[in-house]
Amino acid sequence: MKMMQMNIKSIDEIREEMLDTVTVSKSDIFRISEQCRQDYDNITNELASIKQVMVKLNEEGTQLEELVKAARHKLSEVSMNFKKYSEEEVREAYEKAHQLQMDLSINLQYKKQLLEKRDELERRLNSIHQTIERAEQLISQISVVMNYLQSDLKQFGEAFETAKAKQDLGLKVIEAQEEERKRLSRDIHDGPAQMLANVIVRSDLVERVYRERGGDEALAEIQSFKKMVRSALYEVRRIIYDLRPMALDDLGLVPTLRKYLRTIEEYHNNSSIEFENIGQERRLPAKYEVALFRLIQESVQNSLKHANACEIKVRLDITDTAVNVLIKDNGIGFDTSKKKEGSFGMIGMRERAELLEGKITFDSKIGKGTSVQIQVPLSS
Repeated sequence: MKMMQMNIKSIDEIREEMLDTVTVSKSDIFRISEQCRQDYDNITNELASIKQVMVKLNEEGTQLEELVKAARHKLSEVSMNFKKYSEEEVREAYEKAHQLQMDLSINLQYKKQLLEKRDELERRLNSIHQTIERAEQLISQISVVMNYLQSDLKQFGEAFETAKAKQDLGLKVIEAQEEERKRLSRDIHDGPAQMLANVIVRSDLVERVYRERGGDEALAEIQSFKKMVRSALYEVRRIIYDLRPMALDDLGLVPTLRKYLRTIEEYHNNSSIEFENIGQERRLPAKYEVALFRLIQESVQNSLKHANACEIKVRLDITDTAVNVLIKDNGIGFDTSKKKEGSFGMIGMRERAELLEGKITFDSKIGKGTSVQIQVPLSS
């Protein structure tokens, strides 16, 4: 027994050392990733500037080609009628043709240099993008390892025989959590983070428009700027709701649903979302409220995002013994007999309902909209 305790202590010490090493590695990779992102943004801006200069050079080159053509024609005329022109006119024709040809050569050389620079920057962007993706993969993998190392692995004496099964289950749970974190990270990066970066660019643009074109056009830019900020705010709120609506703990399912659906309707001006509670408005155990909210949330999001619905009806009925929910839309519908490859939305919703010993059914036809019915029994 004493020997087993010593072995457990040794394993704990090794685990702590591994955890410290992995934590440092994760921080290093994160710093590299952030530096790569900064380099990516800088190169992107430099590339945009080069493309602007190239547009101007192409315009100047076209003008110079026309001028060189005219100057050569003039020089040919002077050469053929040498006696008709004074020495000064002849010299001026030669010098002008020579200077224009030099300007055109410089223009072409500069364009060649910029093309080489553009190609080099595009190669660097591609390389940095691959580095960022690889860093994100490594951080995700390291997070799985860290979560596993931080798990309670100390108390495994008598349960040693079942450790392998628990380990497999634990890893699957951790991987699922990490996938969710990755999805959330991607949502933030593609949504609010990208929009806020655009906000900075647009604010600079408003200043420039105000200086160069006056107040009226600047005001129009500000209106567009406000729409962008509003969209960013919506994305942040959506992500918060995806994590866990704060009102759910404080107010309960019915008020939170009412507020959530009203907010969604406000940000989708072309859609009408009707909510009807025909049953009791009372608190349910937390696991029921969270699961039911998620199921209704995903159904409504599917109606808006995939079905292009403009009318959605949500009906909630809480009784003493069960909760019944109906979500109906007028969207494009789908064929329920066909499974979309790589899509686990319906499977995940069924599993969530089954965890509450309930069931969920989908009724849909192409062009006829979709109805989602959820039935969950309440334990007495």
